[in-house]
Amino acid sequence: MTTRWRPAPEGPEDRALPTVLARRVARFGDRPFLLTDHGPLTYRMVDERSSCLAHGLAAHGIRAGDPVLLLLPNVPAMILAWVALAKLGAIEVPVNTAYRGAILAHVVSDSDARTIIVDAQYLDRLAEIADRMGSVATVIVHGGGATLPQPLAAQAKPLAFADVFAERADPPAPAPRHHDLMAVMYTSGTTGPSKGVMITHAHAYVYALAGVDLLELTPEDVYYAPLPLFHIAGQWATVYAAMIAGASAVLTGRFSVETFWDDVRRSRATSTFLLGAMANFLHRQPARADDATTPLAKAIVVPLFPEADDFRRRFDVEVATTYGSTEVSAPLRMCFDEADWTTCGVVKDDVFEVRIVDDDDNEVPPGVPGELVIRAKESWVLMAGYWRHPEWTVKAWRNLWLHSGDVMKRDAAGKLYFVDRAKDAIRRRGENISSMEVETEVNAHPDVLESAVVPVASEHTEQDVMAIVVPRPGRAIDPAALVDFLATRMASFMVPRYVDVVDALPKTPTGKIQKFDLRARGVTATTWDRDKTRPRNPRSKDR
Repeated sequence: MTTRWRPAPEGPEDRALPTVLARRVARFGDRPFLLTDHGPLTYRMVDERSSCLAHGLAAHGIRAGDPVLLLLPNVPAMILAWVALAKLGAIEVPVNTAYRGAILAHVVSDSDARTIIVDAQYLDRLAEIADRMGSVATVIVHGGGATLPQPLAAQAKPLAFADVFAERADPPAPAPRHHDLMAVMYTSGTTGPSKGVMITHAHAYVYALAGVDLLELTPEDVYYAPLPLFHIAGQWATVYAAMIAGASAVLTGRFSVETFWDDVRRSRATSTFLLGAMANFLHRQPARADDATTPLAKAIVVPLFPEADDFRRRFDVEVATTYGSTEVSAPLRMCFDEADWTTCGVVKDDVFEVRIVDDDDNEVPPGVPGELVIRAKESWVLMAGYWRHPEWTVKAWRNLWLHSGDVMKRDAAGKLYFVDRAKDAIRRRGENISSMEVETEVNAHPDVLESAVVPVASEHTEQDVMAIVVPRPGRAIDPAALVDFLATRMASFMVPRYVDVVDALPKTPTGKIQKFDLRARGVTATTWDRDKTRPRNPRSKDR
């Protein structure tokens, strides 16, 4: 083996995860694949342990095509469960570990899963929604014994994760095919409830391969993965990309500005994937004499931010970017030698075809904004549809193009530029937030008559959440108390930063709230700002 080895992309028929892992075990079996706080796991160890888990899950009734929920933090068990389910041909349904209350109940119930693998620290979340868990009958507990809190214990049978492993490490048969479903990943891309995106093995592979290509990964690379593993970028663009390249992936907890560079030095990481807000936070820290002397040499930053060139020079790191989503994979790329923070890159036109279209799906000329629509030149590399909601699938795939919901424009040279989100969703620090889901929780407050939730441009790139609320007659709304109320009912990243209390919301003649006016209005002199009244703790889980 030499450092010049680069993986030749697997052919379309060989893009199932178990096939990819088996090939890497054959070549790199005893090299470290996962670097953890408790020591490395080699490619062979991950392969054998995941097979033991797969056989154990099969013994407990998990079959090909069965959805299985994963509510796990960034620990090796998450990777082992992902790979084990893939080997069985079962469908992983990773759950955002910040979810709780109504949105968690929706994902659990809508998945139609009968089994959930959950870390012990999240059992209280399940207990809160025990009567809304749909088909779930078995709870496999990681990091704890086989005991469930009430009322969860009355609803489901407990198993200890450590007791599920069987004593056989041969790969389960038959192996899944590239076109089989590997995952259902829930994403809040619209005003409606979170949607489960159906992902084939080929789709996951092509998305991960984008990370290999953009970072020019080789087996000598150490890929630092600070993103949550329930996200496509955390699981595929980092860990799966490292697998495809024969590299090592560093598993860590949540991103921390204070520990990032120390972790990079300790792990000797050469590559990473950062959200734009993460890179921006790092760039805003006081300069150090050793900023340019870390082992980190390459980074994907999504989206780029105006100071990206300064970031690259200060830390001596080559920067690339991409555009993608759970539904559309990663059709746009900007490589190291094309650095331009204003663009999403150009189309990877050997795999994808894109157009910029108007409201009638007619293509618009260069320089004119329109919706980005995509289709693929290879089979099975875009979403297979929305889980259990064919009507949403039909709407997204109209006119034989997958509609992204994002407004872009293209220049004469073929570069694409992000303009805005066509749909009423908010993108906050890497998370897609459904405004409707936030509004549902805001409206549950006893003093709120109605509300509208809109995005506000953030100084950290992407957006912050703003709630405009109307009080019930004779009631008053304390913004701080409202935020405290919401913090117990939703993921921390969904809790509004801004709150405006108003007498009425602008509406159309048919009574529909005119959010366009509210978005244009933005922050005003009457707006309450949580960050000014409660400065954010940099160690907080609210990224």
